[in-house]
Amino acid sequence: MAQGQSRSSNQLVVPQANAALDQLKYEVAQELGIQIPQDGYMGYMATRDAGAIGGHITRRLVQIAEQQLAGQFSR
Repeated sequence: MAQGQSRSSNQLVVPQANAALDQLKYEVAQELGIQIPQDGYMGYMATRDAGAIGGHITRRLVQIAEQQLAGQFSR
């Protein structure tokens, strides 16, 4: 498998969101003080670090969705 490629079978519902999710990943990693490899290959990252990034991304996405839903129902 080439560097930077994932074996994940997860597919984005909105493929255009890929760039935004990548940007979010880098923002969260920076906030946590975790260095993401420049070559994009994360196979050498500690599982704890990868999990922390994923957990914070999930929290942030849920928060964004809750804000959007609250805005829809407050009208």
